[in-house]
Amino acid sequence: MLETLSDRLQSALSDVRSRGKLTEEDVAKAMRQVRLALLEADVNFQVVKEFTAAVGERARGGEVLDALNPGQQVVKLVGEELTALMGGSARDIAFAPRPPTIVLMAGLQGSGKTTACAKLARHLREEHGRDVALAACDTYRPAAVDQLVKVGSAAGAAVYEQGTDPDPVEIAAWAVDRARAEERDVLIVDTSGRLHVDRELMEELARIRKRVKPHDVLLVVDAMTGQDAVNVAEAFSDAAEFDGVVLTKLDGDARGGAALSVKAVTGKPILYASTGEKLEAFERFHPDRMAQRILGMGDMMTLIEKAEREFDEEQAAELERKIRKQQFTLDDFLAQMKQVRRMGPLSGLLKMLPGVSGLGLGDLKVDDRDLDRLQAIITSMTPEERAHPEILNGSRRRRIARGSGTTVQAVNQLVKQFGQMQKVMRQLQQGKMPSLSQLAGGR
Repeated sequence: MLETLSDRLQSALSDVRSRGKLTEEDVAKAMRQVRLALLEADVNFQVVKEFTAAVGERARGGEVLDALNPGQQVVKLVGEELTALMGGSARDIAFAPRPPTIVLMAGLQGSGKTTACAKLARHLREEHGRDVALAACDTYRPAAVDQLVKVGSAAGAAVYEQGTDPDPVEIAAWAVDRARAEERDVLIVDTSGRLHVDRELMEELARIRKRVKPHDVLLVVDAMTGQDAVNVAEAFSDAAEFDGVVLTKLDGDARGGAALSVKAVTGKPILYASTGEKLEAFERFHPDRMAQRILGMGDMMTLIEKAEREFDEEQAAELERKIRKQQFTLDDFLAQMKQVRRMGPLSGLLKMLPGVSGLGLGDLKVDDRDLDRLQAIITSMTPEERAHPEILNGSRRRRIARGSGTTVQAVNQLVKQFGQMQKVMRQLQQGKMPSLSQLAGGR
């Protein structure tokens, strides 16, 4: 997420980070490097100018230059200013005292707006326990209604649609009446987009807004378009008021211009970020956590929240009991692997750990297909073999390899590593510290 911006900013700050003493010239040089990094990341020029001026002014004070570790103080200041630049604090949509809460979604065609509607519906259902419905009011783009029906159903939301013939304003008004009659908590209205900002788009959006009186209007912008995304947000801000932004495609090659510029240019906060193709790859935007990620400090809070959502307390207690009694099997290993994978791609999870980028692992790629192969090997075993892998002789291993579409060597490696894992668990239970070679899987 924003790897390009993160790499350039960390590189720009690498010299001052390691210095035990700083001069005003050192600070000025660092700010020039930061300015260049931000401009290369397609951040708005005026935003860059004001940002570096604010950081430079604070960094030239005695609090930094006379500090015990001035380099770290500069990095801290950059983090604080990045947080402020992106909005300061996170917020969710505001729920109406009398439901349904109506959320109007706007954006250009191709920004990922329809999928973002379904992702938001799933977020509100899973994180807030709300009963959510979607209104299909994009009647211009081919198959937009069908797409919303498909992704909305996958998100567990009701989808209200009347095809593409009626006026979108009438569809929206009808959907509000239906949501109220069915006592839905939230209604998300998907509106039409265009390939560019035009008067017709704005007029239709204004008519829908006037008719349904939404509690929140969210603008969906494609983070991969960089400064263009900010220009779109500025145009929408001028022509049709919106309350917040949903950034999509942050998992792609987003340079960072949109994330760092949109709040400063429009005055509207980023509420949510879409971080992948799956419906669950959607999260509340936390400026402070994003700043930490950009500066290579990890994001432990988001990692903990992901783990809390996916790991059941009773299952965790049962797992601890099995480990204590040395009854941890390949079935248990498979169950844990599935839970971890639900948290997202492993390469993304590793980057949330503090210090990973500092170890030179910023570009670490973990191929989830390797986990698919492990899963295929384990599921090709019989229940007895998963419980007692020590019975796996040569013929059994050849059968498992054929059944999983892998090799005998792959089966052997899994069994060996699982045996080492069990040995480490036994030593930890006995209060012994395993060796580094054991923790590394014997390699």
